[in-house]
Amino acid sequence: MMKTSLTVLGAALLSACSLAPTYERPAAPVSAAYPALAPAGGAAGSALPADASRAARAASDIGWREFFTDERLQQLIATALDNNRDLRIAAQRIEEARGLYRIQRADRLPTLNATLSESRARTPGFLNASGESMVGERNDAGVGISSFELDYLGRVKSLSDAALASYLASDEARQSAQISLVAEVAKAYFTERAFAEQYKLAQSSYETRKRTFDLTRQRLEVGASSRLDLRSNEQLMETARASALSLARQRAQAENALTLLVGAAPQGAASGAMATDEQIDAMSAVPEGLPSDLLARRPDIRAAEQRLQASNANIGAARAAFFPRISLTAAIGSASPDFSGLFEGGSRTWSFVPQLSVPIFDSGRNSANLDVSWARKNIAVADYEKTIQAAFREVADALAARSYLGEQVAAQRAVQDAQAERLQLLQLRFDNGVASSLDVLDAQRELFSAEQSLVQARLLRTTSAIDLYRALGGGLK
Repeated sequence: MMKTSLTVLGAALLSACSLAPTYERPAAPVSAAYPALAPAGGAAGSALPADASRAARAASDIGWREFFTDERLQQLIATALDNNRDLRIAAQRIEEARGLYRIQRADRLPTLNATLSESRARTPGFLNASGESMVGERNDAGVGISSFELDYLGRVKSLSDAALASYLASDEARQSAQISLVAEVAKAYFTERAFAEQYKLAQSSYETRKRTFDLTRQRLEVGASSRLDLRSNEQLMETARASALSLARQRAQAENALTLLVGAAPQGAASGAMATDEQIDAMSAVPEGLPSDLLARRPDIRAAEQRLQASNANIGAARAAFFPRISLTAAIGSASPDFSGLFEGGSRTWSFVPQLSVPIFDSGRNSANLDVSWARKNIAVADYEKTIQAAFREVADALAARSYLGEQVAAQRAVQDAQAERLQLLQLRFDNGVASSLDVLDAQRELFSAEQSLVQARLLRTTSAIDLYRALGGGLK
């Protein structure tokens, strides 16, 4: 047993050897800086930070409670983090990967088992020299090591390293899922609020046009208007009614999408409002940093790198399969024909069974397994590079949106103001008999379209600010 202990100790020292390739992080296949964009202008597009200290911090350092100041939205995000099923699945994936890693890590240490057994056997008389049948009894007690592989080439260690990397990748994937969930809940919330605001405008426009239609019908009855004016007003009124019904449907569907993300029916989801221009400015003021910063801030990139490291470790295990494998089985204990004599002097037993297994012919299985391991590593490299490129594009798209959407909102607001004033002037000219009713109807139609477009532009600017926050790794804390 002393020799056994020394052998195990020597194997532990030799296990530092590994046939896995030296891991080197692939170069990021993106530019060193994001595309240069023209700065956004205008009051609404200035995107000036409301808090200079916050603007100087990376998105990954800004918690979602600090980034989203709407209390109702904070409640929805907190509920989603507790109830969302996708996030629950991601959390259980971590537990699964942790268990697999612990199983694989256990193979690096010998398994020590204690045994206690009793056996009885009858031997027929014709097999005994005495010619009489005999009943034999044996009792055994001991401890032993069964089939422990001496990992002198690091095969088991490589498998353990691969399992550890897979576990860490699962944890990174859960963090990435949380970031995405926070962003999607916020976007769904503001989308529902935008539909609610558009519905309110459509309902108000319908009520105004209905009053105009009723007035035109009364004027027609006394001969002060024409059927053409009546039908034109009716067409405009029904258009507003159809728009209101369509927006009511879209709002209900947006609320259903929000409910799915939250994982429970959001109580009081109809409360709250769209983000103001000042709030959007503060949300958009997150500094983009450099593309190299994404490697440390984005959990999905870190997860892809862990998967790459797992593939790299598996190559070491595949290489070690070409070499002899040494396993050890050893035991020490006591044996006696009577249970009471197990611990008496002279009953000690021991066994020591080293085994050497040398691969000779396996029909190319080991070679094919090594080829598969290399192919999987190459796939992991491509996946890692693709993840970086996708992250770079997401940030670049969000920065482009931040650069131009502010001015777009300002321009759309100017269009709305111009249309509102145009309608007032045409209404005044119509009341004085200078303009026709068709001109007034056209102005009303253009104003309604401008109001709806402004809401959509403001929503697009809000969601782009959320996308930038998520793309830069924010939303985890």
